[in-house]
Amino acid sequence: MPPPEREEPAVVVVKAYDFVLWLLPKAEGFARSYRFSVGERLVAHGLDLLLVLVDAAYSANKSALLAAANSKVNGLRYLLRLAKDLRLLSVDAYGFAAGSLEEIGRMVGGWQKSAARRT
Repeated sequence: MPPPEREEPAVVVVKAYDFVLWLLPKAEGFARSYRFSVGERLVAHGLDLLLVLVDAAYSANKSALLAAANSKVNGLRYLLRLAKDLRLLSVDAYGFAAGSLEEIGRMVGGWQKSAARRT
């Protein structure tokens, strides 16, 4: 018997989890002068994004949670750009992070549209 297909929410939660797993050690490696400002904000936004997506996966009313997730993705984009411009992240690391966030953002947007059609 083949395994059941994953639904979109499970996939985006896994993507967010993998992103946060990648982000945590990166932020710990930031220069001391930025670790507790930019680094903590990046980690907090990443963890918030993950937890909001987990909540949305188990919630009947997804629209507000998905809007919050979208907001976290946008905030993360700017914080990552700031980290790159401050040379806390390499260009390659920034490229990887931006690509991951772009994918997560597309998935959240698709989930929002799907949830809106169901209501």
